[in-house]
Amino acid sequence: MKKSFWVAMLASIISVASCSFTTKRDFDDPDKDRILIDLISYVLNKGHYDAKAINDEFSKNVFKDFIKNIDPLKRYFYESDIKEFKKYETLIDDQIRDKEIIFFDLVYNRLKDRIADANRLYKTILEKPFNFELKEKINREFDELSYVKNDDQLIDRWRKDLKFNSLSYYYDKVEEQIDSLAKNKDYKRKSAVVLQEEARDITLSSMKDYFELLDDLERKDWFSVYINAIVEEFDPHTYYFAPQDKDRFDIAMSGKLEGIGARLQKKDDNVKIVEIISGGPAWRGKQLEVGDLIMKVRQDKEEEPVSLIGMRLDDAVSLIKGPKGTKVNLTVKKVDGTFENIQLVRDIVELEETYAKSSVVKKDSKAYGIINLPKFYFNMKDYNQRNAAKDVKQEIVRLKEQNIEGLIMDLRDNGGGSLQTVVDIAGLFIEKGPIVQVKSKGESPEVLRDKDSSILWDGPLVILVNELSASASEILAAAMQDYKRAIIIGSRQTYGKGTVQNVMDLNRWMRSNDFGDLGALKLTTQKFYRVNGGSTQLEGVKSDVVVPDRYSYINIGEKDQDNPLPWDKINPANYVLWNGNIDFEKTIKNSKKRMVDNAQLRLIDENAMWVKRKRDVNEYSLNYQEYKANIEENEKQAKIFDKINDYVTNLNFESLPYEEELMQKDEVLKDKRERWHESLSKDVYVEEAVHVLEDMKINSKPKAKNSFTLKN
Repeated sequence: MKKSFWVAMLASIISVASCSFTTKRDFDDPDKDRILIDLISYVLNKGHYDAKAINDEFSKNVFKDFIKNIDPLKRYFYESDIKEFKKYETLIDDQIRDKEIIFFDLVYNRLKDRIADANRLYKTILEKPFNFELKEKINREFDELSYVKNDDQLIDRWRKDLKFNSLSYYYDKVEEQIDSLAKNKDYKRKSAVVLQEEARDITLSSMKDYFELLDDLERKDWFSVYINAIVEEFDPHTYYFAPQDKDRFDIAMSGKLEGIGARLQKKDDNVKIVEIISGGPAWRGKQLEVGDLIMKVRQDKEEEPVSLIGMRLDDAVSLIKGPKGTKVNLTVKKVDGTFENIQLVRDIVELEETYAKSSVVKKDSKAYGIINLPKFYFNMKDYNQRNAAKDVKQEIVRLKEQNIEGLIMDLRDNGGGSLQTVVDIAGLFIEKGPIVQVKSKGESPEVLRDKDSSILWDGPLVILVNELSASASEILAAAMQDYKRAIIIGSRQTYGKGTVQNVMDLNRWMRSNDFGDLGALKLTTQKFYRVNGGSTQLEGVKSDVVVPDRYSYINIGEKDQDNPLPWDKINPANYVLWNGNIDFEKTIKNSKKRMVDNAQLRLIDENAMWVKRKRDVNEYSLNYQEYKANIEENEKQAKIFDKINDYVTNLNFESLPYEEELMQKDEVLKDKRERWHESLSKDVYVEEAVHVLEDMKINSKPKAKNSFTLKN
């Protein structure tokens, strides 16, 4: 990519920063927080792709988000506190400019006092038994809750919250006792009083752990929350990494991931799974999915679980992670609202499973190919080493040797990666031409092109996507759609992330620094556009053939994040449509008709609607019988959809010859491929992709076989 305006602008920022942001020359007060907030606001204003005006409206949003982030359950602050804080609601922007942190200090000091009060309060509440026969409810839609007006309301809020947690543990205790009695006639039954006391003890222990973690937090930890309330107003991908967070980010980017193989995010007071890492224990176990909430963690040798509700993400992660080979037990609230206890054996994520892999798909007497690409990987130090484009190219050559008649590129759950690999992969399917447009702040768009006129695969092509296909995945799908080179099958639209971020070390902008490590800032610096001129931001890529899936009706994409950058359009690039002589309209029409007639897809759609209804429920009974009945009803309804997993296609899957040889010596690889093939044989989306390839072949004129051969 050419040297852009961004590079020149960055150099000027560094130059200015090295002169201005010192600890001795320009600021009488050498306070680290003031230096940090001044530096970050300067960098955001100069470097962010679409920098927002820091004004009164900006100030109101920071105010709202910061208060929500530090008291998401509204169980610390009083209505009077919020009224006092509101004096600064439109002054935060002025304080940023004046390098003042009066608002933060006020809220931080008040929060410490309120946490100290709550630390005493919960112990008193848990000393007395709860009445689980009383019919009352708790509202967990915290945005709808008002702040308490007095001590009595605060006590009642904490009482309901602690009762809800204890009711969950009590239900578990009762169910465990029922199982024990069924398995062991000599098991000594415990009374309801004893079981409830044990449940309250678990809640008490969890709350002690929770407040101990809060006690460990320092001012700098809370100030990082404040900084991020500011920077995240620019867009959801701009983020401040405190020094310890930056270290963890660097480790993650290095590719070494240990634990259960899932990326976690704090959502209100819950720990949410936002990504399942290919090759990890969670991925291999197939029990966890994106959107699940991890409620409790129990180590294999511990008797009682630890609640993660309200816990810092770092501390939750430390409980979930552990040495390779050890077991961890998770209580998970599934996407559909049901609860499951899941045991995983911790392991190191197998990077080999993040690479492209392929299989031959046999239907009747015909062969097709499928390539699964979990991400667009590359070697950050040397692009010429192993990368996604090279591997995909090699797999296509191997598949062509098996005389395939069509190709499926599976980009489902692919969150993106290297832009250059996208360009190189797209070039395998078209003659030379533009693939994507990239726009930096203040610049004309730069068009990234495939410059190689050769075509490796000129046959029918289908690309599978879903709501979790993001960034680089969307660019490849969009380019193939714009060229009319492939038919896109999947969700109504992909994730909708059309922006690029850079991580910048803040320390290098300080000429002299007496404060130690200042951390790093990840900020949005560029935006992607399709060759037709439309952005992939927010709108993503709309599938040619829409098929329902588990996420069809829930909020999971970029458009559902806070403060996303808008969709817009620029001039299209000059490109020539693919001349493959395929009747796209007829092929898509045939596919849509099959979708309507497919009972499996109707069941998946019904399941998706049920998931949506369950996720919209935020009021829960605190009466044991009603609580139990609700769980049983959820489990009963969930079982209706179990037969989704019973579906089997008439497709057969075979590994390529080179893998067959490897599997004769590698039982682990053999097991992995057998599991993958079993999953594919139940995959209704792959089945429809094959149908589409058949139609594309019927509707297209035969072309000469490409004579391209792979050169090492």
